[in-house]
Amino acid sequence: MEKPQYRGTLHCFQSIIRQESVLGLYKGLGSPLMGLTFINALVFGVQGNTLRALGRDSPLNQFLAGAAAGAIQCVICCPMELAKTRLQLQAAGPARTYRGSLDCLAQIYRREGLRGVNRGMASTLLRETPSFGVYFLAYDVLTRALGCEPGDRLLVPKLLLAGGTSGILSWLSTYPVDVVKSRLQADGLRGAPRYRGMLDCVRQSYRAEGWRVFTRGLASTLLRAFPVNAATFATVTVVLTYARGEEAQPEGEAVPAAPAAPAGPALAQPSSL
Repeated sequence: MEKPQYRGTLHCFQSIIRQESVLGLYKGLGSPLMGLTFINALVFGVQGNTLRALGRDSPLNQFLAGAAAGAIQCVICCPMELAKTRLQLQAAGPARTYRGSLDCLAQIYRREGLRGVNRGMASTLLRETPSFGVYFLAYDVLTRALGCEPGDRLLVPKLLLAGGTSGILSWLSTYPVDVVKSRLQADGLRGAPRYRGMLDCVRQSYRAEGWRVFTRGLASTLLRAFPVNAATFATVTVVLTYARGEEAQPEGEAVPAAPAAPAGPALAQPSSL
């Protein structure tokens, strides 16, 4: 706090490019590339199956199904984010400690065992469980409010808007917990560990930097959240909707003309496919 390295998101962006070139912006990329495929598959699969098990598509069940998906994917998310955080914070060049994501996790495992690899698991659970509930609930409410229906000329833009907004709301709902998680996972990288646990991290951070510490990095997170989640939700919804349409039509049979209806059916959500 006494000697901050960056004055804000833009200054951080410029400094990284100046010191490490454009490649510096992609430090820690290997860990998300390895983990996000499995995380998204797990999240949408668990959420859909949980919603079906609950038996009724209601706002409460949307939240509960999303929360269940968020909790389960922490098994992959926590080690992945630990490696990403350590790789992003290490020095560039010959002085670097880790050669990549797997090397980072291997070194942590050798020194600290499974407990070290799962550092920050409690805070990850506290972040992911409610935030994924908000994520799926917001997407369901927004797609219904925007009238996302098959055949709509503006279907894809509406899905992008709903997905991006859901991502922003999801991050806003638990962002202070993410700050604590990141600090715990980075603790000990440069010198002796400072925090004895999650509550101690909250106390020390607040005492040293005030309440603003729990919003640090929020701007860059929200700038990332909108396009990433817009693309994710729109892609999943469109692909699953068309896939389900093909499954419903027996091969080689003509599709009968549909009778006129007062309004088209709402677009099937990822959770109901």
